[in-house]
Amino acid sequence: MTITQLKYIIAVDRYRHFATAAEKSYVTQPTLSMQIHKLEDELGVTIFDRSKSPVIPTEVGEKIIAEAKKIIKQSKHIEDLAALTDDELRGTFRIGIIPTVAPYLLPLFLRNFRDKYPNVHLVFEEVVTDKLLDLLNQDYLDIGIIATPADRGNIFEEDLYYEPFLGYVSEDHSLSKKERLSVDDLEVTNLWLLNEGHCFRDQTVKLCKKFRKDKLEDPMIEFESGNLETLKQLVEQNFGMTLLPYLAKNQINEQCAKAHLREFDDPVPRRKVRIVYGREYLKKNIIEAFKNEIISAIPGELKTEEEGLLVE
Repeated sequence: MTITQLKYIIAVDRYRHFATAAEKSYVTQPTLSMQIHKLEDELGVTIFDRSKSPVIPTEVGEKIIAEAKKIIKQSKHIEDLAALTDDELRGTFRIGIIPTVAPYLLPLFLRNFRDKYPNVHLVFEEVVTDKLLDLLNQDYLDIGIIATPADRGNIFEEDLYYEPFLGYVSEDHSLSKKERLSVDDLEVTNLWLLNEGHCFRDQTVKLCKKFRKDKLEDPMIEFESGNLETLKQLVEQNFGMTLLPYLAKNQINEQCAKAHLREFDDPVPRRKVRIVYGREYLKKNIIEAFKNEIISAIPGELKTEEEGLLVE
């Protein structure tokens, strides 16, 4: 029995698919399948019912996987202890990050971090908040980057920055004539929204005093997306408006976009982006380095806790 075999059965249990588990484990499917068969032969039991689609663990398989997770967690702690004795940071560091932060934050600091810490292997997973926190609890992720309170007793939080919301308004939209927006403008405005499960969607709805579909400017069109970039493109095609996080403006050329970014009057609505990690954690040296690189890279105006309307 090996640590690698235990990691493979945990991966199959997570993804319920041998090919996906192999891909996520950076091995070929025959290699993963062979190792799991060897483990089953050694133990004399069947861990997975392969006749089902998706694959599911057998009754005894569920018990074995539960124990395997405990063993892998302890093995990670041993690796962490060894890494702490090094002067140079090293090891694999798994980061969960929500989709409304990832495309705008990562380009700001990733190259500098890689250049400064070449022996740290970063693995990113872009997931919505609830799924991220579940993966953190399972010890699959080392840290997460989210924009709402974790509200879980076994999770630590550290603030990164405060990020204002921006309006992104199409050329023909009535609000395009305003230089700055008010939160009250969102009461009767057509807003493209992200799908359920995205905290950015929930925060947008909270900003609308009355979220009413009968007030849409174009009632013939309703659309929700899992991607802010899709909503941006709709606005640029002269359809309605959406809200964006402040860092998204770094990737918008207003002269070419045929849409308009609009800041909010005071009190400016903002979200708080934070790092979250497990309570019993040893990779504090990497966490600290990771946090410092982010804070060094973000614009100065996001680093202070200014007065405003914090939307959680």
